[in-house]
Amino acid sequence: MKTLFKFSLTTATLFILTPFTSCQEDDVVDAITNAFEFNAEDNNRAAQADGTIEGAFNIMENGYVEGEEGRNQTTSLFPDCVTITIQPNGEGGVITLDFGEGCTLNNGANVTGIMTIEYGAFVAGTRTINYSYNNFTYNQNTVTGGGEVFRQIANENENPQSTVNETITVGYPNTDVTATRTGTRVVEWTAGVGSGTWVDNIYFITGNWDTQFTNGFFRNGLVTQTLIRELDCPYIVSGRLEVSQNSFDGTIDWGDDSCDNQATFEIGGEVYDIVL
Repeated sequence: MKTLFKFSLTTATLFILTPFTSCQEDDVVDAITNAFEFNAEDNNRAAQADGTIEGAFNIMENGYVEGEEGRNQTTSLFPDCVTITIQPNGEGGVITLDFGEGCTLNNGANVTGIMTIEYGAFVAGTRTINYSYNNFTYNQNTVTGGGEVFRQIANENENPQSTVNETITVGYPNTDVTATRTGTRVVEWTAGVGSGTWVDNIYFITGNWDTQFTNGFFRNGLVTQTLIRELDCPYIVSGRLEVSQNSFDGTIDWGDDSCDNQATFEIGGEVYDIVL
């Protein structure tokens, strides 16, 4: 997996126009490297937040699909440790997914707590869904907040699609630092629709978001190569996110469709590993 970070235009211009000595050049490279290494833990946390939020959302969406849209589901993502409650309300309703104090889903993700999904009536093949997390964790990371979904039964590709506006906060084990991500995403369900099983479900994700940490670290991200989530893997398997942080621009790359918890991060020609 590869994460590519490029110099900002200002930095690149300095390299072209200023007659550095070799020592000066070394100092600049050292400064860039130190800038990354100073924020290495935050870069790791930001990537973990992206994976956690996408993973939690896919669980929520699959809970909605199984509970409300049906689609001839024969193999569930949810084992017996999940309590699913459906409360119809006119043409809408509420779905509660209760994972208790610990539940490993059939795709390997370990979760705790509760998701609440509220949905309204269909209007011309669309409906609004609101979701929230209560004492929820995803692979030991806490998840709070929620969002609103504009749900389409079929987009221009005849695929189900969710346009998501969300504000989600992720916390990490053994630290008080949290990351809050605010933004808009489009999640298209591109494979496995109506197959009756979650195993072959694939989602394409585009959009942009800001991530603000309580320690002052800030990152702006824009998907430039569609992120791909395969539901049988607890991690994003490929895609690129261009980011701006601390006066540097770059790209996070989730790799080549391998299901693993690895990514890389490149800045100033140096490549750094990220554990998701």
